[in-house]
Amino acid sequence: MKKMLSLAAMFAALSYAAPASAALNIGGDASIRARNESYYGEVTPNSGRSDLKWQYRVRLNGAADLGDGFFFKTMITDENNAGGGWQTVGYGNLEKYTLNVSNFYFGRMQKDCHYLAGRIPLGAFNNPIFDLTLFPTQPLENPVANIVYDRAYGINYGMKIGPGDANATLVMLDNNSTKNSGLEGDGSFNDGYAMLLSYKFNLGDVTVEPEYLRILTNSDVLAQAPTSISSIGALPMYGQVTPYTLGANVTVPAGKIKLGFSGMYTHCDDVTSAAYPSATVLATAGFPVPAATHVNYNGYEFRIKGEVGNFMAFYDYNHTTDKSTSLAAEAKYNNHFVWAQYKIPVHQSAAGSITIQPTLRYLASSAIGGNGASTALNEQRLRTELWATVTF
Repeated sequence: MKKMLSLAAMFAALSYAAPASAALNIGGDASIRARNESYYGEVTPNSGRSDLKWQYRVRLNGAADLGDGFFFKTMITDENNAGGGWQTVGYGNLEKYTLNVSNFYFGRMQKDCHYLAGRIPLGAFNNPIFDLTLFPTQPLENPVANIVYDRAYGINYGMKIGPGDANATLVMLDNNSTKNSGLEGDGSFNDGYAMLLSYKFNLGDVTVEPEYLRILTNSDVLAQAPTSISSIGALPMYGQVTPYTLGANVTVPAGKIKLGFSGMYTHCDDVTSAAYPSATVLATAGFPVPAATHVNYNGYEFRIKGEVGNFMAFYDYNHTTDKSTSLAAEAKYNNHFVWAQYKIPVHQSAAGSITIQPTLRYLASSAIGGNGASTALNEQRLRTELWATVTF
């Protein structure tokens, strides 16, 4: 609490100290929620478990207009848990909520182009391309937004080309390679870099955004894992690989309904000197796994989303096939996810708002094959939540 008050005081001091030509805006949101979490499944350590959790989150946003199109933005929240800034009430209320700089970036917005740099937001909640690339065997329930906090160190440049907007984003996924080898190349330029290219344009009332994401240099892809195994909610699955993902997002208005569709395909075919067993399937099955030399998998994800008034829902489906040489047999992953919410306004004014939001999340995951197990994972999880949020 002391740290939160100190950060709020710092923002206030900066706003008073800013020169008259600069505009510093401070805002954010604070939420509390009750979450009931229930598990079902044939082969899972969580089968039959149910838990009611009381959680909270604070996010502070700062934005400065520096004039002539130059700007600075930042968001501050807690990043000490694998939940997108949410903290769960613990024993004796002794848990700590430590505010950190989650993202910050500065740049310039002009009429026909823009550029920015820093710890930039990825927009992963509404765009699954990073989810499928970094979590290829279980990309559902927004792991990049929840586990990676929807940001990465990088630069972005965008400009108008023809009838649409083109964007190029270069991000650093890791910064830990120092080796020089035939497989890895020069360690000075072999950290985990990724490039996202996109082009957004309109066809009448329909918005189309094709995109392509490539991990340019060796990096890890991850597997979601319970926080009892990994404090960050993920473990390395395969290391030093360079997969690519391509697809498109499409938005279609239909009267009062706004429909969204996404389709993504990912593929990896790499010889690597580092491979890790799958945290979700092989470790659950209990089989030892030798280090792989050939990582070979492909997968796809489809999303359909609908919004009408204060109601929003989307459905995700993912299938991934893994033929890597670390597996005794081909592994096939199938995942389904549903998110549905209804936002009830309680208060609205120029200063802020208060809303109540019932939310439902349903995740079903299965994996067949892999390292000799006929069914290594078959789990369903239902989360029912009630949020109360104040924005300011």
